[in-house]
Amino acid sequence: METKNTEPFVVESTYRAPVGKVWQAITDNAKMRQWYFDIAEFKPEVGCEFEFYGENEGVKYRHLCIVTAVEKEKKLAYSWRYDGYPGNSLVTFTLFPEGDKTRIKLTHEGLETFPDLKDFKRENFAAGWNEIIGTMLKEYVE
Repeated sequence: METKNTEPFVVESTYRAPVGKVWQAITDNAKMRQWYFDIAEFKPEVGCEFEFYGENEGVKYRHLCIVTAVEKEKKLAYSWRYDGYPGNSLVTFTLFPEGDKTRIKLTHEGLETFPDLKDFKRENFAAGWNEIIGTMLKEYVE
């Protein structure tokens, strides 16, 4: 029997942008829509519930999230689960100012709690987050 990988998925990137600009990009709903997902209601406040749809190969998934931690210009965390599927995970953005640059670390914990379906495989999350953090957000803030 295959043992599920319980290690959190982590991706880091450094942007040529000040921490305030990166923080705005991950917490300001109007800015998030330009590079992330179309989220109707989002506030960087603990307890804020929000949802959005993601699609993979024609299958739409309703993501249900609740903000669990906010430290201005340092940390944003929210739960991440899928409507109609078991499992719950936690996404954490941690920001590190480095002069006029910002290093961002994204951690996604709990991937092993999702069903054993192709769309919920670790490599799919890896591909998605690498694209989001390594390309989409980077291009937006730089």
